Amino acid sequence: MKYLSILGLLFVVLVSVNVAAHSGGTNKEGCHKNHKTGDYHCH
Repeated sequence: MKYLSILGLLFVVLVSVNVAAHSGGTNKEGCHKNHKTGDYHCH
């Protein structure tokens, strides 16, 4: 049971880091503008 708790915590941390990777809204296509390079990336 201890290993399951550690695995669950690790999963939550990894998902949280991925979700908080960058801020900013998306346009109607779901893309972000990188203001440093002027490029877009989409999800």
